[in-house]
Amino acid sequence: MSSTEPEKIFTRGLTAFKSDDTLTALVLFEKACQLENNPGFFSYLAYCLAKERGQYKKAIALCKESMEKEPDKHAHYLNLGRIYVLMGNKPDAILAFREGLARGVCPEISEQLERLGARKKPVIRFMRRDNPINKFIGLLLGKLGLR
Repeated sequence: MSSTEPEKIFTRGLTAFKSDDTLTALVLFEKACQLENNPGFFSYLAYCLAKERGQYKKAIALCKESMEKEPDKHAHYLNLGRIYVLMGNKPDAILAFREGLARGVCPEISEQLERLGARKKPVIRFMRRDNPINKFIGLLLGKLGLR
């Protein structure tokens, strides 16, 4: 079997993934992973496992393993964040997305954060977010473009 065969299968899976056909993508990613041990393949497989089979623990473990092998690849952080979103774990999803953005600019991660409505930290951190002083200063700095 040629070395490009797993990549061709992965590309077909990625096409299915992008058209929101995660079941087909799952099958193709599983096949690609059997043929080649590639962290990128496992990262996308992880998301599909979580979405189609509800195997969240296994999916998170696969994503984190991929992140250890390729720490600068945005797709791993994006997929991990998506898994947390599926689980309803918004705080961990935001952390994963922010960690991915810390590695460099990624429009897909920024879009996911925007969709989640990630909040900035309170201006005065020792005060509660809903404190009127915190709200006022935050709004003022936002209007001035300083926040």
